[in-house]
Amino acid sequence: MNLNSIHNVYFVGIGGIGMSALARYFVANGKVVAGYDKTPSEITDSLVALGVEIHFEDAVENIPQSCLNIENTLVVYTPAIPKNHIEFEYFKTNNFQILKRSQILGLITENTFCLAVAGTHGKTTTSSILGHLLYECNVPLTAFLGGICENYNSNLILNGTEVSVVEADEFDRSFLTLSPNLACITSMDADHLDIYGDASELIKSFKDFSKRIKPNGKLFVKNGLPIQGITYGIEDDSDYSVQNIKIENGSYVFDVKTPKTVLKNLQFNLPGRHNLSNALIALAMALEYGCEHEDLAKGLASFKGVKRRFTYQIKTDNFVYIDDYAHHPEEINAVHQAVREMYPGKKVLAIFQPHLFSRTRDFVDDFAKSLSKFDEVLLLDIYPARELPMEGVTSAWLLSKMTNENKQLINKSDLLQKIQESDATIVLTIGAGDIGEEVKHIKNKFSLEN
Repeated sequence: MNLNSIHNVYFVGIGGIGMSALARYFVANGKVVAGYDKTPSEITDSLVALGVEIHFEDAVENIPQSCLNIENTLVVYTPAIPKNHIEFEYFKTNNFQILKRSQILGLITENTFCLAVAGTHGKTTTSSILGHLLYECNVPLTAFLGGICENYNSNLILNGTEVSVVEADEFDRSFLTLSPNLACITSMDADHLDIYGDASELIKSFKDFSKRIKPNGKLFVKNGLPIQGITYGIEDDSDYSVQNIKIENGSYVFDVKTPKTVLKNLQFNLPGRHNLSNALIALAMALEYGCEHEDLAKGLASFKGVKRRFTYQIKTDNFVYIDDYAHHPEEINAVHQAVREMYPGKKVLAIFQPHLFSRTRDFVDDFAKSLSKFDEVLLLDIYPARELPMEGVTSAWLLSKMTNENKQLINKSDLLQKIQESDATIVLTIGAGDIGEEVKHIKNKFSLEN
């Protein structure tokens, strides 16, 4: 398909974080962009401000007339839409050009020098750091991000078209549409078992992805993963390794050993060893691309983070409120490690909204173990996303497996009251569902009180 011949691009599920980055890209390239989403959000508001026509009721009559022209309209969809979506069925029945989000990314990036970030955790933060480093090095790039990067207040970094940075998403094997020049794999923990069935199939798909790298390309892998590549790790014997870690004024200061040299006294401001690992692999890929050490050091120090990735909402001497997208037990463990390292001895309240019935079912014991590490836990009902309820799979079931003394299941309507009743000085909201919509209410209420 020649994207240059397309005039209109219609998105089914335009409010998704990955979909909206593509929508911004097509707007920047002069296309007429429109779409449907289930509910209004900050993301859809920002797209409307760019001139994108968006509606929230699934009905063919709501599709703009220009996008009903089959000759020059491309329809992009997300696998998260329900099987019985009326508009999507209309486009299928009438033989429109329809592509998945991942296929579009494959098309856009195939003629660029592509840097791809794969892994079950860390993709968004790593690709955001990498995009920022390359931007600071004045590389002519387009970066498609799975989160809102604080430095740009966007999920798209546009500085040219010769180089692309993308998240290589393992969900429904999307990353097999990419052919990167440089790629990394940050982690391969079991996830998306509703798609893969078991962990061995997930590992196989990562091995298939590793074979997608272009001739003379390079693959970086976190030390210990069962795939061959250039290794990276923290305080170990990897090809790229973080050494001599110190915490100064809430920031990491450290050295990086590369195959050729040692970079001294780098600074990075995001807490948590997982973020230090993300910063390391972004640095390694940017070095292999050809960026200068001095520019990379400045870029690392100036990276502000990604919204909903250990994002400080309130930070005072007597009260801290952090919001994080963590929705897998390993991600919750990473959040716990970070908060304990930054605030030793402080009482921590975690508010968690499980994401997907299938994920809760598959990892219930691991979730219980991760959540039990916090001093106090408030548990919300499971956010279903694309799924129907499963018998017996509930937040009450998860709660019963947790060993905390101080735990309870609550409704979102009681959230502010329950936080107020707690004597914790560190409060976390965790989860990938609509818990993100509660952040502003919590921030507004407790900013006034602290």
